[in-house]
Amino acid sequence: MEFLVLGALETRQGGVLVDVRGMRQQRLLALLLLNAGRVVPMDFLVDELWEDPPPSARPQVHNAIRDLRRVLAVGEHRLVTVDVGYRLVVPEDAVDAHRFTRKVREARAAERDGRFPEAIRLLQSAVDLWRGEAFAGIHCPAVTSAAVKLHEQRLTALEDLMALRLRVGETSSLVGELTALLAEYPLRDSLRRSLMTALCRSGRQAHALAVYEEGRRYLADELGLEPSPQLRALQAEILADAPGVHDAPGPVEVRPPAAEEAAPGPHPNCLPHDLADFTGRIAELALLQEAVARRAAGSPLMLAIDGMGGVGKTTLAVRLAHRATADFPDGQFFAALDGFDESRPPVSPLRALAALLRADGLPQDRIPASLEERSALWRSRLAGRRCLLVLDDAADSAQVRPLLPGAGETLVLVTSRRKLSALDGSVALPLDVLPPGDAVELFARVAGERRVGREPARAAEAVALCGYLPLAVRIAATRLRDRPAWTVADLVERLADPERRARCLRTADRDLMALLRASYQYLDLAQQRFSRLMCCQPAGSFDVDRAAAVTGLSADEVECCLDALFENNLVRQEAAALFSFHSLVRDCSRLLPEQPDPAVMTGSQLLVTAAV
Repeated sequence: MEFLVLGALETRQGGVLVDVRGMRQQRLLALLLLNAGRVVPMDFLVDELWEDPPPSARPQVHNAIRDLRRVLAVGEHRLVTVDVGYRLVVPEDAVDAHRFTRKVREARAAERDGRFPEAIRLLQSAVDLWRGEAFAGIHCPAVTSAAVKLHEQRLTALEDLMALRLRVGETSSLVGELTALLAEYPLRDSLRRSLMTALCRSGRQAHALAVYEEGRRYLADELGLEPSPQLRALQAEILADAPGVHDAPGPVEVRPPAAEEAAPGPHPNCLPHDLADFTGRIAELALLQEAVARRAAGSPLMLAIDGMGGVGKTTLAVRLAHRATADFPDGQFFAALDGFDESRPPVSPLRALAALLRADGLPQDRIPASLEERSALWRSRLAGRRCLLVLDDAADSAQVRPLLPGAGETLVLVTSRRKLSALDGSVALPLDVLPPGDAVELFARVAGERRVGREPARAAEAVALCGYLPLAVRIAATRLRDRPAWTVADLVERLADPERRARCLRTADRDLMALLRASYQYLDLAQQRFSRLMCCQPAGSFDVDRAAAVTGLSADEVECCLDALFENNLVRQEAAALFSFHSLVRDCSRLLPEQPDPAVMTGSQLLVTAAV
């Protein structure tokens, strides 16, 4: 009996197709084949077979195993029950994926020994085993990850085959095959180099340069990248009319075995630097570290830190990441998602995954084109590792989900100005402003402790005018530090007036009002108008009735607006029915563009106008 997974899953006995009935049985067989010879726990099978397992999940697995046993009760194949699950015992060569990897391994050994015709024959026979996408039609996380790995190995084998055929002197006969492959996989650098070389050796230098230019534009448009150094070097050789490009068979990359090639490189550490003047957050760090210490063995842990702009989410996440590095030695990654940047749109998951995969040592031309493939490849590379992943400034849960690990002990730290309630399984930490004492300490560390110590009352007044917001305190303290002629009282005078305060909390590369204003991009027109009207009214705190009286909205419409502002951390809920705005959010809201006078519009009209 043989099992074919390099295409639609098939089971054959003596060349005759054996019917494995039912999608659940097929998915179960695929999971057992992926782990052939190893125990597959029942819990793993249940999680893979159902997104939301029913109470009858385990009995259904038992029934599916019983049905599979009837199919597999032939020859050397055995489906063994153990205490925690099942183990499928099959000869290695009974699975076409194992035959594929063996042939590729043997081909690379032949290549290293200089037996190029034999290496070509082995690679061609390995590629010929494929009948379509691996495990086509089988959908569950582990199978999808395995299919992505196998797909990558197939493409690598194809690239090696093309390069070897070039090496032994084939040229014109390869152009058509390489053109078709490159049209399907335009990011594969090796295929583009092979096609350029084949065209050049066929006397078609202009076509070879056109292939380079097409690749350069594609990389720039899709990923904002330049061609690889190898591709640029080949272009330069063609432009220089280097003889080696035309005549001598170019060197062939000797690749490591497929399993090694798919493995990550040396453990990367991409974390930003930790601030030397980090202040406070003792309780928050303790909570986060306790969550890390109590994480379930073998499972990822996700901590979601949310709060208003400038409250110090990134600083806290980076501090925790540096402290936890020793516990996650297999790589520390950082992705800036730019969810709240007025100058550019949020980073797409597609681009974020490309950056993460490159950081993990994967060459650009090995990165799949689609989001699903990149996500599955990223999960497969993290599986079984203890990594740390910081996803900074997320716009929403949808931007984050494709970047999350599926297995292994990865710690994920997500920061966002919005509450990421839709990230199931995450531990949420809402972050507020600093306590007054910590805010004064931060102010003194940045501006100079001796200088601030001479005016302690004024320093307390300055941080209060900054609303105890860490970024505001830091910018104000930096402005004082850079102006030796100022006293703390001079700074307080400038912070006391709202317009001067907005100017004072702006430097060449940081503008607090712009940073806060970016949070409003996710509010509709009615919600922005509601925020502006409520920030212009004199009361520090308010309830739904007062908000309805000020804005002309109904109580239900007020609650909808408050929910949106609360989810975006633009309003505080001081009690069950009492709300307030941070002082700097009030400043920012007042600076929002003027909207039509609500006095002449009903609440419903406001909402209709926003929708239009």
